[in-house]
Amino acid sequence: MGEKIRIGLIYGGKSGEHEVSLSTALAVMGAFDYDKYEIKPFYITKQGQWRAGQVLLAPPRQVQELRLEDAQAAHDSALAPVFERLTGITPAEGGTDVTAAASEDDKPIEVMFPLLHGTYGEDGTVQGLLEMAGIPYVGAGVLASAVGMDKVIMKKVFAQEGLPQCVFRYFNRTQWEKDHTFFVMEAEVALGYPCFVKPANLGSSVGISKARNREELIQAVELAFRYDRKVIVEEFVDAREIEVSVLGNDEPKASLPGEIITSGDFYDYNAKYTDGKSVMQIPADLPAETAAAVREMAVRAFLAIDGAGLSRVDFFLRREDGRLLINEVNTMPGFTPYSMYPLMWKESGMPYRKLLDNLIELSLARHAEKQRIEYGSGT
Repeated sequence: MGEKIRIGLIYGGKSGEHEVSLSTALAVMGAFDYDKYEIKPFYITKQGQWRAGQVLLAPPRQVQELRLEDAQAAHDSALAPVFERLTGITPAEGGTDVTAAASEDDKPIEVMFPLLHGTYGEDGTVQGLLEMAGIPYVGAGVLASAVGMDKVIMKKVFAQEGLPQCVFRYFNRTQWEKDHTFFVMEAEVALGYPCFVKPANLGSSVGISKARNREELIQAVELAFRYDRKVIVEEFVDAREIEVSVLGNDEPKASLPGEIITSGDFYDYNAKYTDGKSVMQIPADLPAETAAAVREMAVRAFLAIDGAGLSRVDFFLRREDGRLLINEVNTMPGFTPYSMYPLMWKESGMPYRKLLDNLIELSLARHAEKQRIEYGSGT
């Protein structure tokens, strides 16, 4: 057998979705073929501190092992190789507190796999770091990650693409504090009650509330501002929640669609991760023409944000008229074997381990394609 490919897994992160990321990382580590890959873990604490672990010879058994509490801390171990690629000099020569980490054989990371959900990871920040370092990585690039994280910008891109979506309004903290009465009245006139209030930059339904009156709307906005400086308010849509997995780079493919049948008013954090009552139906029970339409729209949305690697695209299917409305694109969806993204591909004929292989191949292909770009005046 040839030399193993060394994969760096980045997980944790300074985000409200830190724990979700750990669950994803544990699942991915357990699924890789260790005869084909070497896995080196990079854990980011909730405070943003990086910790690098030893190359894994076997997958960890529980989430607690992923926290790397005994690993060398700070930016020395995790970012030294990146620092060298960025500057062309060793960290010691750079005169910083970044010190080179002694790795098992000084073999470089060949592909980074960011398993980060939410801010400081899924929003283009880590992707930008890896771009600057010239390291291939799995998933969306800087632009698509940033657009996919910011629900307001995402919706503006969808509008430009001509994708139907629900009515929404948005504002930032400064605007709200200056004249919250105006934004309450605007939401009431444009959206009515009930409506949904969300942080513009977060996932896993963290900070999302359903407001049924003015008092609840104000409370929901204040909650959302705990997680972001920008808030989006959306109309309530009586609809089924349909999801599609997209895989690829410039010629992506869509999986069979699935449906979330939630246990509550909406698919909130509790319904997703704790109560165990929500049902995932794959494939969704849809007419053939609706299933085809949702897959086509998912690919359009993926291409509209310049996606790469993977995304899960979420839709509303209105009960009153069967109209499809796009909700959002998630550029780093939940990735445990029991998450919608891999399950939809499993039902489409691609098992979990093969999906990981494809994502690694797509990241290397995208990196190679970028090497064709010339940077400079051409003289």
